[in-house]
Amino acid sequence: MLPRRMTLLALLAACLIAPAPSSAQQDDGYDESSFMSRSRRITFDGMRAGEGYFSPDGAQMVLQSEREPGNPFYQIYLMDMATGDSTLVSPGMGKTTCAFIRPGTGEIQFASTHHDPLTQELADDEYRVRNTGEERRYAWDYDPEMEIYVTDPGSNEFTRLTDARGYDAEASYSPDGEWIVFASNRNAYNRELSAEETRLLEVDQSYFIDLFLMRADGSEVRQLTETPGYDGGPFFFPDGSRIIWRRFDEAGLIADVWSMRPDGSDQRQLTDFGAMSWAPYVHPSGEYILFASNKLGFTNFEVFMVDVEGTKEPVQITHTDRFDGLPVPTPDGERIVWTSQRHGDENGQLYMADWNHDAAMAALAAAPARVANSES
Repeated sequence: MLPRRMTLLALLAACLIAPAPSSAQQDDGYDESSFMSRSRRITFDGMRAGEGYFSPDGAQMVLQSEREPGNPFYQIYLMDMATGDSTLVSPGMGKTTCAFIRPGTGEIQFASTHHDPLTQELADDEYRVRNTGEERRYAWDYDPEMEIYVTDPGSNEFTRLTDARGYDAEASYSPDGEWIVFASNRNAYNRELSAEETRLLEVDQSYFIDLFLMRADGSEVRQLTETPGYDGGPFFFPDGSRIIWRRFDEAGLIADVWSMRPDGSDQRQLTDFGAMSWAPYVHPSGEYILFASNKLGFTNFEVFMVDVEGTKEPVQITHTDRFDGLPVPTPDGERIVWTSQRHGDENGQLYMADWNHDAAMAALAAAPARVANSES
């Protein structure tokens, strides 16, 4: 059995939760149509898809999807937003996750285990378990072979940027394309651990994950966070002035949205729902942050928004039972893409909707001041 943090983070990463329409919402007077219109599904290939991130001009989107024959894990694809056509970016083998397009060059970075000699064995084991018919939640295992690569789409050449034992992933570029912020638990593998740390590593590798910064070529690696528990999913603000990310408590039961300067200073907590608040992304206006939270029920994740200073109570955006999350706006701020199961399948797919920025600003202006949660 997975420990409780692993069970929940597996649920978050894989989005394997069956949806059911619902009016579950906080009492703020808004519904989904208050902020979004023309909601439509935009991925259909493969068993599951998620985490879509745009090129600076919005013409392309990089995403992860399980659709390669003989591989039960995510691979990385580049979608043309005008035609809907997508092409494979990653090697097609191993596990991949968390891709991002580099501003200025169009290169794509992603995390992958395709170099692992056990790649085929792990794929065979995954299929073997699936063929038993045994029901289980997908286990996001923080594979210590996960490393960050970069590629020029279509080149079939992959340059490895990290080479440290441990999980290196969840990376994104700065707006100028010169820096990469990423998550890693390398410090659990490069030193002698105490007996308690050894026990923790055996049951929960995510406990040791912190945020790091490096040059786009993989040089000048520096650590940004050192708080016990999982710090992950970082992205730069549109102007590059700060970094947004999710921070879990030591028990792994509560997560909140935080921001800091790119040097790791001035760390600020922006939410305190006393729940799982994660997957934050800043709107291109720089005025507010979109994120997901299960404030309304353990398995009911919804998209919320909060002002960038975290001075107001978050406003709910989506209103569908189980999972809506990983929200990302287009670079012009006029649309939003997110991962959802509202199509009735157990696996996530990407959806897009037109976004009403003026309504969002009005709702945030009217939101009450944030009241600190005593459990945060």
